[in-house]
Amino acid sequence: MSSTQTPDNTRKTQSVLFVCNQNAVRSPMAEALANRHCKRRIFIESVGLIAGSLDPFSVGAMAEEDIDISDHEPKALGSVDLSVFDLVIALTQESRDHISKLRDKGGFVLEYWPTPDPSDAEGNRNQVIDSYRLVRDRLETMIADRFPF
Repeated sequence: MSSTQTPDNTRKTQSVLFVCNQNAVRSPMAEALANRHCKRRIFIESVGLIAGSLDPFSVGAMAEEDIDISDHEPKALGSVDLSVFDLVIALTQESRDHISKLRDKGGFVLEYWPTPDPSDAEGNRNQVIDSYRLVRDRLETMIADRFPF
């Protein structure tokens, strides 16, 4: 994990926003995994630079972990108030670059967790779903490392 700004360890994180490009794959997975890990002790939300359509492979990969994201409605960054978040985690370079320009909109810490887009995977259905599982598992590890409870 690389950090764009050093986290303030003297203040407990109370709200986290995960951002990717379309809020259709990576950020909804991260939101759901973080909600499960943090047991709702932290307010967690996710958005994309634009609102795409929820990816069915994401739904399937999360269902394997007994997490239902099928009712997730993708949202665009413009639909949230950045000033209510302590921590913004950008999952794509595009979202990191965009969010870094908005730092004056809130006193949040920005972290960048480069996360590959599993929808770029090629091959048969099993090979494609494997790429989603890898992203899911990687996000779960990063969340557990970042938010130890």
